[in-house]
Amino acid sequence: MKNTVSITSIGTISPLGKNSEEIWKNYISDDHLFELKKVGAQISWVGNLSEEIKKDVSSLKEKNTKYRYLDNSVLYAILAARKACDTTAINGHDTGINIGSSRGATGLFEKYHEEFLETGKSSTYSSPSTTLGNISSWVAQDLQLNGPEFSHSVTCSTGMHAILNAIAWIKSGMAKSFMAGGSEAPLTGFTLAQMNAMKIYASENIDFPCRSLDMEKSKNSMILSEGAGMVGLTSKDHSNPLAIIKGIGYANEKLKHGASLSRNGKCLQDSMKMAMGNMNKKEVDAIVMHAPGTIGGDLAEVNAVKAVFQDKFPAITSNKWKTGHSFAASGILSLEMAILMLQKQQFLPVPFSEFKHEPDKLQNILVNSVGFGGNAVSILVGRK
Repeated sequence: MKNTVSITSIGTISPLGKNSEEIWKNYISDDHLFELKKVGAQISWVGNLSEEIKKDVSSLKEKNTKYRYLDNSVLYAILAARKACDTTAINGHDTGINIGSSRGATGLFEKYHEEFLETGKSSTYSSPSTTLGNISSWVAQDLQLNGPEFSHSVTCSTGMHAILNAIAWIKSGMAKSFMAGGSEAPLTGFTLAQMNAMKIYASENIDFPCRSLDMEKSKNSMILSEGAGMVGLTSKDHSNPLAIIKGIGYANEKLKHGASLSRNGKCLQDSMKMAMGNMNKKEVDAIVMHAPGTIGGDLAEVNAVKAVFQDKFPAITSNKWKTGHSFAASGILSLEMAILMLQKQQFLPVPFSEFKHEPDKLQNILVNSVGFGGNAVSILVGRK
């Protein structure tokens, strides 16, 4: 990619934790971060945020009365954005914000809709607080930024699409830097009921309930988690960036149904090829896979990697066996995983997966994200 864009900062909150030391400690552990919890009418595996992060959310509401009426998806984004706010890159009119969510204000929407069914009336706050654009708007308010701000929803690849949008704005010269990412608070009864209705949710009480990249699994095993992730981006010279974005790719494919993805992951093949550009395939050391833990989703992505790389199969891994699927935020968490591996020069494998190959080096890592509707994003990151 000409005129490379630097990742200057990243901030996430998830079951992995809220700071890089805690997150890395959880990554190098062989334990998953799920718990069985009653959500709605049934007990399900979920990726829950720590009590410390929940206290941070409560503190936001206590310190600012305006925040009391915001959905957790917005509050999570504010916390992650504060972490990612790099003062050398974030500056007033020069910085834009693009934060997306797959589901948006699910918790508040369900609450207000239930009240409406009971009373026939709607709360004054129901419309503004459940508007998807609230996320970027409130983060801009919190950080006191005046640049362009917008939100969007592109299912599970929403966070990675935010990065694509940010790069386009930066390269156009309309913004010097950008805050991009995704936020999700999907642990509600209705959301889990939707996943169970599709028969893709984990149902077994076993040591590793999400079997991401287990190609021998006989049952779907996706698990939802909460989280948010924000990335600081700039095209300006940066003395010590976390990573360089060396290529971006995006693609979609013809739908057969609403959750469509072809058996060979055609959209993923195309997005990976676009992200690599003219780079020799042998220079890609590893891929952080989307791999949600579903039979069809994992197989399609592995088939896509085989089709693109053929005789030079890179090391592949995923974090969803450990932290779950946080929809819009998931791609940012995968990107963070790639950055940490580059920094630590340590590959993080899936302990039960058949893919045990580890790379000789970690210089360039592809990160994949794909969502309902057959859309895919691939971002190639590397060391400066």
